[in-house]
Amino acid sequence: MPVVTRLPGPVPQKDNPAYGALDNMAVAAFVLGVILLISKYGRGFVANISVLLGIVAGCVVAVAMGKMGFDKVAKAHWFDVVTPFAFGPPVFDPVLIATMTLVMVVVMIESTGMFLALSDLTGKPIDQRELTAGLRTDGLGTLIGGVFNTFPYTSFSQNVGLVGVTGVRSRYVCVAAGLIMIVLGLLPKMAALVESVPTFVLGGAGLVMFGMVAATGIRILAAVDYKTHRHNLYIVAISIGFGMLPLVAPRWTQQMHHGLHPLLESGILLAALSAVLLNLYFNGAKGGAADAVEAAKLAEAH
Repeated sequence: MPVVTRLPGPVPQKDNPAYGALDNMAVAAFVLGVILLISKYGRGFVANISVLLGIVAGCVVAVAMGKMGFDKVAKAHWFDVVTPFAFGPPVFDPVLIATMTLVMVVVMIESTGMFLALSDLTGKPIDQRELTAGLRTDGLGTLIGGVFNTFPYTSFSQNVGLVGVTGVRSRYVCVAAGLIMIVLGLLPKMAALVESVPTFVLGGAGLVMFGMVAATGIRILAAVDYKTHRHNLYIVAISIGFGMLPLVAPRWTQQMHHGLHPLLESGILLAALSAVLLNLYFNGAKGGAADAVEAAKLAEAH
């Protein structure tokens, strides 16, 4: 029997002998190729869902190769109600609360920019009362999500970008989409179908999606004024360095108190906090709504 070893890092992992199998990598490359072909030669709606079509094509190939099964789909119920607190009652740990508080502060900063950008796109001015209501709605969504065993909810820049791309500004469209998602959440077979998608199929699409995120970040950083504000270079460099720490040195916290690990093993949190603090140190708290709108537009543009 092969020896299973635990790999170092913030996320517990075990050595997988099948990791990097050539046939799996070939399927991932096929998914990537399909996405690129549709993106180049597709038009309109088809081009916009190139990633989804690539995943579907990869699933078809995986089924033909016998690497994707539907046993869980067959066993899943057609209808079920999500049980609140299915994983147990809430645990109020001070360190975890502090971690989530910091994460939500970062999320609210991003959401504020999204709200201002949406106001600019729709031509509807937004005041402090409405901005506060939006942030409270984000918080309420996070609370409800925790009750029903899921992740925190927040505003996504991709959805703001859809308003500019489609020109649809109706709130009723968002309500209809929310109702559709609620209905899908009551269909365990749909969840089982999504779970059945092999990871190597998702990996081929992940190269595009996560690469897009990185490319968008690079493009946003390219708009930073490095000439007249030379300290911005320090902000970017040090923040990226802190964000990469958990990846390049996953055991850098081994000599620290275990309670600090949730805070220090998140590259996103480290990068965001260092960027905010360094920006306050070098540039102060200046900047108004116009700056936030412009930053949000850069973030949501694809």
